[in-house]
Amino acid sequence: MEQGFIRVAAATPNIRVADPEYNRNQIEELCRAAAARQVKVLVFPELCLTGYTCSDLFLQDTLLAAARRELSVLADHTKDWDMLIFVGLPWMRAGQLYNVMAALKDGQILGLVPKTAIPNYSEFYEARHFKSGNESPVMEKVELASGMVDFIPMGTKLLFTCMNMEELIIGAEVCEDVWIPNPPSNRHALAGATLIVNSSASDETTGKDIYRRSLIGNQSARLVCGYIYADAGEGESSTDLVFAAHNLIYEDGTLLGESARFKGGLLCADMDLERIRNERRRQTTFGPMDDTGYMKVSFALGKEPLKLERFVDPAPFVPGNKEDRDRRCEEILSIQAMGLKKRLAHTGCKNAVVGISGGLDSTLALLVTARAFDLLDLPRSCITAVTMPCFGTTDRTYTNACQLTRILGAKLREVDIRRAVTVHFEDIGHDPADHSVTYENSQARERTQVLMDIANKGGGMVIGTGDMSELALGWATYNGDHMSMYGVNASVPKTLVRHLVRYYADTCGDEVLKGILLDILDTPVSPELLPPEDGKISQKTEDIVGPYELHDFFLYYILRFGYRPAKIYRLAKIAFEGIYEKDTILKWLNTFYRRFFSQQFKRSCLPDGPKVGSVAVSPRGDLRMPSDACARLWLSEVEALQ
Repeated sequence: MEQGFIRVAAATPNIRVADPEYNRNQIEELCRAAAARQVKVLVFPELCLTGYTCSDLFLQDTLLAAARRELSVLADHTKDWDMLIFVGLPWMRAGQLYNVMAALKDGQILGLVPKTAIPNYSEFYEARHFKSGNESPVMEKVELASGMVDFIPMGTKLLFTCMNMEELIIGAEVCEDVWIPNPPSNRHALAGATLIVNSSASDETTGKDIYRRSLIGNQSARLVCGYIYADAGEGESSTDLVFAAHNLIYEDGTLLGESARFKGGLLCADMDLERIRNERRRQTTFGPMDDTGYMKVSFALGKEPLKLERFVDPAPFVPGNKEDRDRRCEEILSIQAMGLKKRLAHTGCKNAVVGISGGLDSTLALLVTARAFDLLDLPRSCITAVTMPCFGTTDRTYTNACQLTRILGAKLREVDIRRAVTVHFEDIGHDPADHSVTYENSQARERTQVLMDIANKGGGMVIGTGDMSELALGWATYNGDHMSMYGVNASVPKTLVRHLVRYYADTCGDEVLKGILLDILDTPVSPELLPPEDGKISQKTEDIVGPYELHDFFLYYILRFGYRPAKIYRLAKIAFEGIYEKDTILKWLNTFYRRFFSQQFKRSCLPDGPKVGSVAVSPRGDLRMPSDACARLWLSEVEALQ
């Protein structure tokens, strides 16, 4: 209940057909289990108080009266649980029978939502018993277990709104309703519902689970909502059908939980409704919003500390599954190469210049450039890879840069910039023994000048090497490595750069090239601007600005979802438990915000480069941010966390 998180569940009881009292007891057993797990929204299957497969028994007054009676008992018992519960049953009104979901909370029946799409094809013949429900809510007379009489709303246009959690607005639909071309959930979402619940009795046939998973996932993604799908299971009649209790919980298209088929019980998941709200805010095409004709039924939930059981990926930019990761890497390399191909073709450039250092970023840029030249049927010899050793260059990176260039078939050019930088120090009166930012940036700017002039001389284009993580932190020399004529890595985060190079190594089919790439992957990330110690790199980037895996994590949740520092910190503690201490995470979170705000001026004048993922920092696309925005609000919240 804090920061938009709420624990929800789908539950499938083991029922008896046409035995509402037994079924109510089974439902209550699962309610108690859910309450012990701190579940706040619990959904049961379609018609589960009686069983979906009662067939013509639905025409018997005895069964219908028993179902109403047991619903009243169940509603009374909800006083014991701080939970909104949805349960299915048949409901008689004005001489017509309806298939409804009842919403229960605090001893009350809050509302009844009837099914609108009544299937009467193949194995389904619900029209024999049920009528399609009305949209506009009407007040229905209900006798409670206490003997009191209440009037509750019944209709499809009901929204259940939580008074003390503004992100929680629930719309309901029943089974077939979501399988039709225009489901009620479409209207519910556009009326403000952030969570859709579905009581279902979907029988199992070969391959149906695949379609069901796709259907619910796509509906959740298209409506930018949470979706709880509770399916009927064991205990239903097997006269003609079998039900598998295939329960599903989605959040904006992301599968949070899926039950094993043919097993009932409780499926819980921690849902982030703030993420849904923020995503709708970001998508200006979500709408138009219209709640005309809807009745809003309020309820409240108690707030208590919740230890999240949600998986938080420490590498949100990198797919955890190797097959997915390889597919993503191939896709990104293709996007990068196609972007560069278009730029080269448009400008008529048949030469490209890449500053090659033996590090990961320049390696990726060179690999992408080679692929683009292959797509253009241009010889790789028209790529000039320039190595520019200076005060911090080590033998390892120099050797890897040279070997990589040669094996890729590019032209290698070496320009030792030590003399030029030394003369520059004399010109500006800088002491070479002073290893300050001037010492470092003079080298970066000299390298950029060399690359630009070589490109001009050969009618070529300088290909930028800097990645998105560096741009987010401002870890680039302004008008140095910050500048190029086309930046192929501009929207690739550092954590993904490693996997792109690794994927290339694994799929290149050349053992020598693979060996070089693996050694580059094993080299510490460094700008190599300070003299080496004992021939080894003395300046390690992550010792200075912090671990890139943390910064990429922060970057993802700040730009993709607009989360507050406190929420990002909470998620980071879960994602990096056992890897980083809390104080370490806070330290680098503070660093990230400070640098992210202060270094926007560098991002405001970035060269062109292709967007490859859901997060980017281009001033012409994803990030329109003033260069002089104040970071006080964000830094104050980080400080308050300590």
